[in-house]
Formats: sequence, structure tokens, C-alpha cells
Amino acid sequence: MMQTRQGVLNPGVPRASVAPRTSAAIDNLRAIVILLVLSFHSVLAYLNFLPASPFRFDDPPYLWRAFPIIDSERWLGFDLFCAWQDVFLMSFFMFLSGVFVWPSLDRKGPLTFLSDRMLRIGLPFAVVVLLLTPLAHYPTYLQTATDPGLEAFWRHWLSLPLWPVGPMWFLGLLMVGDIAASLLYPWLTPYADRLLRLSSEARQRPARFLAAMALASAIAYIPLELFFGASAWFHRGPFTFQLSRPGHYAVYFFAGALVGACGIERGLLALHGPLAQRWKSWLAAALLSFFLWAGLTALARDAGDAAPLALRIGDDLSFVLACFASCFFALAFALRFARLPLQVFDSLKANAYGMYLIHYVFVVWLQYELLGLDMPALAKAAIVFGGTLALSWSATASLRQIPLVAQVIGAERRRPVPARLPVRGSSAGAAD
Repeated sequence: MMQTRQGVLNPGVPRASVAPRTSAAIDNLRAIVILLVLSFHSVLAYLNFLPASPFRFDDPPYLWRAFPIIDSERWLGFDLFCAWQDVFLMSFFMFLSGVFVWPSLDRKGPLTFLSDRMLRIGLPFAVVVLLLTPLAHYPTYLQTATDPGLEAFWRHWLSLPLWPVGPMWFLGLLMVGDIAASLLYPWLTPYADRLLRLSSEARQRPARFLAAMALASAIAYIPLELFFGASAWFHRGPFTFQLSRPGHYAVYFFAGALVGACGIERGLLALHGPLAQRWKSWLAAALLSFFLWAGLTALARDAGDAAPLALRIGDDLSFVLACFASCFFALAFALRFARLPLQVFDSLKANAYGMYLIHYVFVVWLQYELLGLDMPALAKAAIVFGGTLALSWSATASLRQIPLVAQVIGAERRRPVPARLPVRGSSAGAAD
């Protein structure tokens, strides 16, 4: 068995034959996902369930970290939209991130892979958390401040028992996943043939693989949620995560890594594979499981501490299923409808990562500037989303003109080569 750095996950197969190619559909997801992220944060100020007054900056548990601006204009539809994204989006990020881990490790080796990830993830995480996060939360402070000066804000900021990180918490968790993958890779090298069999299992028996993934997610999530609750967070310095979900995220990350170990052009993620062919079924499953989760969550919260154990377990299981169904519906939808390279998305895809890093500053400041205006919540949210999209997109494109910045936040991917659409009766269709 070949155990050199290149081709270790595909022993005995020529390197050129296994080089991963990003499919156009998966690549286009980068543009779709950044639009979802920006839209999610753009509407947070207008959720119907929020209190009438903003959260005070100095009062624990510092809920302004989740809702930095609270507007008097509300719309219930935003609550449903944000609840749906909260159910699946971060897990979906972890799965997509995992898909490209093993091919990257195979190409670079664990040390180079890890150093690249620290440059691409660790450095931006530190810069954004230290510099941009305080800037993003200055309007949050201004909502309830008696002294609006910058010096007073800085004193209050430094007196907090934690360092708020905003959306960057995900990068901290992703770094942990990449470190774990780089440590596991040398240990898995002698067992590459077994890994290949597992990856082939996902291709040849997708239903069995998906069922095992859902079961593993339930085992990883339900006990932690029962112990910590769904809303408890861990905070240490700039690192924070939801205590009920680290195992759940790990399942999605390494499931993605397993799917991507042998490439993504065939099998589960093929353009004519089981996901793309059954996108309507995944849509129905996503809708049914989401509303089941929403109903059970409402019952459990109304019952509070008196909620029966069976209800809590049912609520947790419905979360697992809703997350699972929505994640694979998103993949199925992209494989079915975003399968070709889209020129309109080229710039958006190239700038997506930088937009994720800096967009929160624009979101919070735009929401703050719209406070008090007599305007429906839908109109305000549209202005915030459109302004954030334009400002973060143009700012990132400008920053990427700087060579050193482009090395960090530039898109490190080959241009996607779309899979050939199979001719009826040809072997190309059978390969998928």
C-alpha cells in the first residue's frame, strides 16, 4: 500500500486520477451561503419575540451579543426564517468544510495543511475579534449608554467578563476541527484502505450512510442538550460555543470529510446522484421536520423546568432531524439547480470569505442608523441586507487587491470543472 503523502487516501491509484475537482454546484454554494449569512444577521433587529427595550450593555448574561440592535419594528416571518437558519446553517458549514479536508491533507500533508489553516482562519479570526468586533458593537453600547464617548465605551468593553466575538465564534470551532483532522491524518494513514471502504459505502449505500450519520448526530447532541440545555454557551476569552452542539458539529465535520475523501463528483454528491434526484423529497422532509421541531420546542419552553423528559427528548430528536433534512435539502437543491458555473456568482464566490469576516460591522451600524425611522420591518431589513451586501462585497474586493491580504482571504480553489451531463444510456450516467 502506498503511504506517501500524496495519494495516501487512494493507495495504488495514480495521483492525477484522484485529484479532487470542486463541482460547480458545490462551488456555487459559497455564494448562496454567504447570502444566507448576511440575510440572517440583517433581520435580527426585527424579530417579533424580542423585548421592547434593548439589552443593557453591562447586564448579564449580555444577550446583546446575539441581538446587538433591537428595533421597534417587527415581523413574525423573520422569526421563522432565523429559526430555520439556526437549526441547520452552522452544521451545514461544518459539513461543507469537512468535504475538502482530506483531499487538502492528502495534497499538502498535515503540517503544511495546518499552517495554511492557521494563516487562513487563525489570523483573520484574531484580527477581526480584536479590531472589528469592538467597532461593530459600539452602536450596541450607544443604545443604552449614558456616556456615549469612545473612551467610556472602551472602559465598559474592557470591564466585560468576556470578549464578545460575534459571528467569528464559528471560525474558532472550525480551527479545532482542522487541528483534530491534522492530528488524526497520520494515525489514519495505515488504515487508508478501510477509510476508502467507508467512503465507498457512502457512495454505494447512501441511505445507510445517511441513517448512520443522523443516528450519530442524535447520540452526540441529545445527552449534552439534556444536561446543559439548548441555550447555554461556553466562554473563555475569545472562544465561545453552544455547549449542546460541539459533538453534533463534529459529526457533520467528519461526515463531510468522509464523503470528500474520494472526491465529490460521483456518488452522494453527484449531479445525478440520490440527493439531486430526490430534492423534492428532501424539501418535504425539511419543512415537516422544521415545523415539528418548532412545535415541540414551543411546548417544551412553555412547560419550562416542568417539561417531561419524553417531551425534551422528542424536542431534541426533532432538532436533529430538522437539521439533517435541511442540510441535505440545501445540498440537493444546489446539485439540482446550481449545477453550472454562473458568471454572476464568480465575484461573489471569490469574495465570500472576506465578506463573512467583515459584514457584521455594516449590519450593526446600518440597523442602528435606521432606529426611529417610521418604516416597516421588511423595508428596514431590505435596506440593511442590500447595504451590507454592497459594502462588504466592495470592501472585500478592494482589500483583495493588496497581495498580502489576498493570500489570506483569497479563494484557494481550482476553478470548478462542471461534470459532464450524461447521455441517455451512456456509461457516464451509470458512473454517477
